[in-house]
Amino acid sequence: MTEMQIRYTGKRLPVSSDIEQIARCLPLQGTRLLELGCGSALTTRRLAETFPIAELIATEVDRTQHEKNLRLTDLPRVTFQYGGAEAIDQPDASIDAVLMLKSLHHVPVELMPQALREIHRVLKPGGLAYLSEPIYAGAFNDILRLFNDEQRVREAAFAAIKEAVAGGRFDVVEQIFFDGISRFQGFEEFEERILHATHSDYRLGADLHAQVRAAFLRHLDPDGVAEFRNPHRVDLLRRTA
Repeated sequence: MTEMQIRYTGKRLPVSSDIEQIARCLPLQGTRLLELGCGSALTTRRLAETFPIAELIATEVDRTQHEKNLRLTDLPRVTFQYGGAEAIDQPDASIDAVLMLKSLHHVPVELMPQALREIHRVLKPGGLAYLSEPIYAGAFNDILRLFNDEQRVREAAFAAIKEAVAGGRFDVVEQIFFDGISRFQGFEEFEERILHATHSDYRLGADLHAQVRAAFLRHLDPDGVAEFRNPHRVDLLRRTA
């Protein structure tokens, strides 16, 4: 079994994306995929349009975003469901692979072990769980933690994964470390995508808003674009029988 670790040395990691790693790590031909915490369904769309999957079930716990997702009518192989990872509305041993893309740390800490038990339940024996989480480091994280410090919940997510492996529900297939890229065309796009996301209620006072804006603007290039390299860790797990 691979030793589980959070690895970040401050040096740049290889640039990659979850889409690239999913294509490398998961069997996608005729697969029944479950994406837990699909957000605005951007990755859902790329998966459904790029790979020969049989069905993609995409869940979201934010009711407002889920209602928006239901209005997407051009993804015939995608089924959108409302609900959290701690109570998955799927039969036992019915899913080939589960995806959680930067969403496990959004599960309430006390429910993280239950979420991993649910993932184990719905996976077929030998099925794979691809759990991608941001590492608590980097310039973008330094901006986010001014108003939303996620150190505790990210550490709790990794601890829950380790506990699920130690408890024998999963074997570690691989740990993957890479830098993802985030780009914003000015502070207005950052506000729209991050500060005004429907799944959160960030009510920044004037002073904090100005502090966040100043921290962001320091990263603008001459074209008005801010690009960040964000370290990620993927735990690729296999359900034991």
